[in-house]
Amino acid sequence: MKRKMLALISVLLVLSLFTGCFSDTTSGGNKVLRIVSGGEPGSLHPSLAQGTHESIILDHIFEGLMRRDENGNLVEGVAESYAVSEDKLTYTFTIRKDAKWSNGDSVTAEDFEYAWKHALNPLTASDYSYQLYYMVGATEFNTYDLEKGSEEELKKLEDAVGVRALDERTLEVNLAQPTPFFLELCGFYTYYPIPKSVQEENPDWANDGSTHISNGPFEIVEWNHDESVVTSKNKKYYNKDKIKLDGIEFTILEDQNTEWQMYQSGELDINNNLPPDVLGTLRAENNPELIIAGDLATYFYRFNTTLQPFNNMKVRKALSMAIDREIIVEEVAQGGQIPAFGIVPFEIPDGNGDFREIGGDYFSEDLEEAKKLLAEGLAEEGMDSLNFTLLYNTQESHQKIAEAIQEMWRQLGVEITLENTEFRVKIEREHALDYEVARAGWIGDYVDPNTFLDMFTSWSTQNDTGWTNDEFDKFIEMAGNEFDANKRMEYLHEAEAILMEELPIMPIYYYTRPRCEKPYVKDTFKVINREVCLIYADIEDVEE
Repeated sequence: MKRKMLALISVLLVLSLFTGCFSDTTSGGNKVLRIVSGGEPGSLHPSLAQGTHESIILDHIFEGLMRRDENGNLVEGVAESYAVSEDKLTYTFTIRKDAKWSNGDSVTAEDFEYAWKHALNPLTASDYSYQLYYMVGATEFNTYDLEKGSEEELKKLEDAVGVRALDERTLEVNLAQPTPFFLELCGFYTYYPIPKSVQEENPDWANDGSTHISNGPFEIVEWNHDESVVTSKNKKYYNKDKIKLDGIEFTILEDQNTEWQMYQSGELDINNNLPPDVLGTLRAENNPELIIAGDLATYFYRFNTTLQPFNNMKVRKALSMAIDREIIVEEVAQGGQIPAFGIVPFEIPDGNGDFREIGGDYFSEDLEEAKKLLAEGLAEEGMDSLNFTLLYNTQESHQKIAEAIQEMWRQLGVEITLENTEFRVKIEREHALDYEVARAGWIGDYVDPNTFLDMFTSWSTQNDTGWTNDEFDKFIEMAGNEFDANKRMEYLHEAEAILMEELPIMPIYYYTRPRCEKPYVKDTFKVINREVCLIYADIEDVEE
């Protein structure tokens, strides 16, 4: 199956054969690229963001110690250099002299120390705080019991976290264990700096376009809630000469058909979220505006294991075995996705090859066996039938997949009701375990199996299933403390095997990332685990 994906990606349909077009975005001499970011952001604060609809904006307005260059390579960002100790536990970063916030203030080492400790502070309640647990003392600070403790104890734990500004331009980071992907994490949005003085003066600075401050290639000039986030080139950005666009306009929209209509009518320059039927047609006709890129991501459903009968492993397994993933990817999703029988996608090396290929499939589809398991599981729960509600966020592709699975589960004797809601509300309900079964997806924060596994630990704020397993937790912890790379991967394989045996989630497929670009859009690229990058993009003004 990997071969199939590679073949698909290798024939990326990037030839821009259409000429003679003219972009309205260049009128008046301004190059403003227009794209949809998704639903209304819950926050554009690095400590509080939690979804792709927020990260695609954050990745263009902030910059971390590390960044991606024009070719997608990981290079120094706000840090002009770094040094790593021999035992791989201490990183020392030197901040650029010319790194500035959009208000003109200098970006300092203290802004990083402050930001990372702000995300870890239990009072912040950051959903992504666990991404900072690789530092000494981070877990202890973030998980401190505020109700039983004291402010003095909390301050001691904060002071013990392994990040310190040694001076204005020197940041020292002490890790609890060697972390091979730590530099990549330094380009992830939870690791972005925040302006200490602005945060202390106005804690809500990141919720309004008029008060928002950032340090990346672009800055927010308007945030029209539920409509758009408008950015312009940040003239204080140290690398501004490499930025060709005058700005990016992110339209807030969840409806794929409306997005496609806007793209067709020339209101968007990039369509990053194509409806399934449109995608199938574009692929069939080899449309030159279609680009299908790889994606380090998995589409799956969550079971709320705190509710009966989803607390029963046989029921969860029956539901997972009863769907036909090949039909879903070929006839519904239509974007070259790959059926998933594990949670970790392809394209992650584990030292001996590809982690997914080595791990293999953990279960198979078998409707008759699924019926048998379902009957046994329901009997164990004192039930003789099953009906429930499937929650998904408003989007045509999610609805079509849900409808297909609804029919497949009907063959199992299960009736479900479909409920859609906006993305932000879905996330809130998942965190509150206010659902029975919910659609989900996960893009790897870094290229390592751990990013798909540690979110299901008992301490993860992204678990959202109610499922915990001590042995699973143990293997994730052992992997985190293991110096031997091969042994570490063995532990992660063991952890995935436990997760796929108990199936608190139902893997459906491994994503690809199709998009359409107008022929005049140039120099975009996509890293396998990030949204499309527009930082170095250009708009070519071609007259009719």
